[in-house]
Amino acid sequence: MRNSTRSEVDPFIVMDVMEAARKAEEAGRHIIHMEVGQPSTGAPSGARKALGSALENNALGYTVALGLPALRKRIAQLYGEWYNVDLNPERVIVTPGSSGAFLLSFTALFDSGDRVGIGAPGYPSYRQILKALGLVPVDIQTAPENRLQPVAADLAGQNLAGLMVASPANPTGTMLGHAAMGALIDAARGEGASFISDEIYHGLEYEAKAVTALELTDECYVINSFSKFFSMTGWRVGWMVVPEDHVRVVERIAQNMFICAPHASQVAALAALDCEDELRENLAVYARNRQLMLDGLPKAGFTKIAPPDGAFYVYADVSDLTDDSRSFAAEVLEKAGVAVTPGLDFDPLRGATTLRFSYARSTHDIEEGLARLALFMASRG
Repeated sequence: MRNSTRSEVDPFIVMDVMEAARKAEEAGRHIIHMEVGQPSTGAPSGARKALGSALENNALGYTVALGLPALRKRIAQLYGEWYNVDLNPERVIVTPGSSGAFLLSFTALFDSGDRVGIGAPGYPSYRQILKALGLVPVDIQTAPENRLQPVAADLAGQNLAGLMVASPANPTGTMLGHAAMGALIDAARGEGASFISDEIYHGLEYEAKAVTALELTDECYVINSFSKFFSMTGWRVGWMVVPEDHVRVVERIAQNMFICAPHASQVAALAALDCEDELRENLAVYARNRQLMLDGLPKAGFTKIAPPDGAFYVYADVSDLTDDSRSFAAEVLEKAGVAVTPGLDFDPLRGATTLRFSYARSTHDIEEGLARLALFMASRG
């Protein structure tokens, strides 16, 4: 049978790294996981208890396509608590993870062949989902002096139908302040481009609060998830906020694409929103891990790193060490027993000389991983 040209997407390299690490563990090796952006903690205890109760008393069938009304209302309340934004719950749409929100956003906003700008380095699945939908991803090569974030001048002459930004960003952890976010929103509007803000790492900030695009405009799509701050990666539940006149558009697409997000996950997500104390304890672990990485990576020999304001990543320029990050990451896994992600996932043009390190695991794992990396680098002379 033939395959469509839309199916010709690149692999998600970090998943290949995870598989190589799994095989090494299966062979009896102890691997330190710095490759995957997945919290080492599980779902908050309140979320698990709520689901246990629901399993005893509820058939957990389909919900309406937009999500449980109580969950949408509670998510809207979160914007008041975190950002002092008064958000109409009717604008909130619960999705099957942020990935479902990307599909809905790109389908609702763009036609086949439209050009959508994404920052490079950036989350690789933006590019591949856009390709699979018959859209054209346009990599915006960001500069270190701009904290590896797009700036307004980058949009000129690009003929974009849309712009996707992420703050805190994956893989860099850098954030956009109010002025920088506002300038991008204004520039996109000036180009006639729809503005999408990926805010999946909000809550995971260390020195300043992340800015939501909703503080600056209602004419945007905002995407978030319970995967990162709420430690619910495998539950596959997220949300999006859209302008009021887009709700029915997205609802129709969601009805046909997904029916609804998993009911069980929505029940757990609703309870997770009231588990702030436990989640702040998790954040304190990431903060310790971040400082260990900022101290330990340069000592090991990884000296050129982006300043990680949020999320749980450090992005390193390793051009002085390799011009093949994929083979270098394989060497690190083989000789040090540490799994790291090649930058090719995030930046096809410049990623051969970069690596991403995740510090989402336990502090003990981060300490052990840094010790192994230091020994590995010393052995290379």
